Amino acid sequence: MNIFTLASATSGEGVQPTGLQAFLANYSGFIIIIVFFLVMYLFIVRPQKKKEKETAEMRNALEVGDEVVTIGGIVGRVVNVKDDTVIIETGGDKNKLTFLKSAISSKTKSE
Repeated sequence: MNIFTLASATSGEGVQPTGLQAFLANYSGFIIIIVFFLVMYLFIVRPQKKKEKETAEMRNALEVGDEVVTIGGIVGRVVNVKDDTVIIETGGDKNKLTFLKSAISSKTKSE
């Protein structure tokens, strides 16, 4: 008996994995992909949807007198709210600008 036959006899060649070992051996790549997408959903998609929902609620709750900031950085006070537009008053000259509600990035304070 030489060293190579001894090593092959103890390595368990010829023994077929059964049960869970066989399942993991056959589907390990597929399981890794599923776990990857699950982690992506939990850490990227879910928080983004939560933030979008909060932003939509803020835009729908806009009232006259709220101070807002647009996505372009314009700061003003809401003077009129319609279905999908908001009229804000800016600057010392009280200039009025019309924006879509989707252009409002945040509400800084309410009166």
